[in-house]
Amino acid sequence: MPCPQCNSQKFVKNGHTHYGKQRFKCNNCGRQFVESPTRQPINHSTGEFINQLLLERMSLAAIARVTGVSSPWLQYYVNQKYYQVPKQVEVTKKNQVD
Repeated sequence: MPCPQCNSQKFVKNGHTHYGKQRFKCNNCGRQFVESPTRQPINHSTGEFINQLLLERMSLAAIARVTGVSSPWLQYYVNQKYYQVPKQVEVTKKNQVD
């Protein structure tokens, strides 16, 4: 089992996940990983679908139910999207016609 990031075989045991699986830490790159992860990141198409549903102003519970993601993960995702939005609004002066 190599490191998923750098394919190194040099890693050490590094505790357990809260699900009880053995966690490893790579000595080369420092990445932490488990041998056979059951929780995978969402794919690109699911992320785009979630973005479309958010634009349609669906409730977070409905989006979680339709896409199969967990409610806490979806709330984290929405918060990260919110933090990326610029907080200052650019106001341009309108040309006046006489």
